[in-house]
Amino acid sequence: MNSCELTAAVTAIANCLAENLGDDELSLVSAFFVNLGDILALIAAHRGSCANSNSNGYAANK
Repeated sequence: MNSCELTAAVTAIANCLAENLGDDELSLVSAFFVNLGDILALIAAHRGSCANSNSNGYAANK
């Protein structure tokens, strides 16, 4: 899947969710996915940091 197909798929999913949710539910789902994305980014950054620390002779904790 290329980047254009990926963004089209995400847009289609967002439109389907928005169509079937009320305003309050949509706000909650939106906040949930923003939080999920932030936490996944934090985990990825931490893994990268641990990998860099491990390559410098420091022990990496998982």
